[in-house]
Amino acid sequence: MRVVFLGTPGVAVPALDALIEAGHDVALVVTQPDRPAGRSRRPLPSAVKQAALERGLELFQPVKVRGAAFRERLAAGRPDILVVVAYGRILPGPVLALGPGGAVNVHFSLLPAYRGAAPVQWALARGEAVTGVTTMLMNEKMDEGDILLQREVAITPGEHAPALERRLADVGSTLLVETVRDLQAGRLVPRRQDHSAATLAPLLSRADGEIAPDLRADEIEGRVRGFDPWPGVWLARAGRRLRLVEVRAAQGLDPGQPPGSLTELTREGLVMVCGGGTRLLLVGVQPEGRRVLGARDAVNGRHLQVGDRLESAAAKA
Repeated sequence: MRVVFLGTPGVAVPALDALIEAGHDVALVVTQPDRPAGRSRRPLPSAVKQAALERGLELFQPVKVRGAAFRERLAAGRPDILVVVAYGRILPGPVLALGPGGAVNVHFSLLPAYRGAAPVQWALARGEAVTGVTTMLMNEKMDEGDILLQREVAITPGEHAPALERRLADVGSTLLVETVRDLQAGRLVPRRQDHSAATLAPLLSRADGEIAPDLRADEIEGRVRGFDPWPGVWLARAGRRLRLVEVRAAQGLDPGQPPGSLTELTREGLVMVCGGGTRLLLVGVQPEGRRVLGARDAVNGRHLQVGDRLESAAAKA
């Protein structure tokens, strides 16, 4: 099939490669404009742009997706189908209807669960044990299109968002090829989502990572895993912000200490009391502006001490 592909981050690249390897004609790759990044704020290309240039594909980086110019540029590619993977913009109806096969989206959740911009991050933050990938026919609403295919993926204990995203991207690339193949053969019957069962995965903000220690230990662990690398999960010690980099909910309860109390240093990490007396092992931490430290190094360097009480970072931002 002749494909116009829309995507931006690295998780979209396996899908682009899978389409090419399956013999589809990628007529045009659409990605977002170069964005300032790092301390230099120098504009950098997206991962999809880099992949498209390396593969000699025609590239388009529009600033706006609404209006005749955008639609006409995509229509010039004469697509049989549009494929959208983490493009980052909501497309208008006339664009979605450009190809006779419609527009297929690869979404990293089992829809209708976790509709929105950050499904992987929120699935981890909310303690899910299973997630997956959905291919769907897009409409103008956020992740509400009819489902084509789905595949479950078990979340590995302790897995962080970057690793889970990589696994889902690989699964999604295979599922996409199956979807396009079956659509082309007329074997797929789209099915409506159960909108009453929908949950949301909104775009992350800095405030999402500024937690209070009175959350339960498992809730904090989920956020640390889900909000890696951004916005991170932050507490504060004596007015200085501290990022929790690697943590693990521990067994047992310690109801006699207030949340945020650091009670002991063990071989596994520094124990912090959380909501409901639950216990959290701080395995790796990062004082703001410094490198990541193991728990014992943080204690030896006097960044943390048994007897300290950590507090919410929100007031320290």
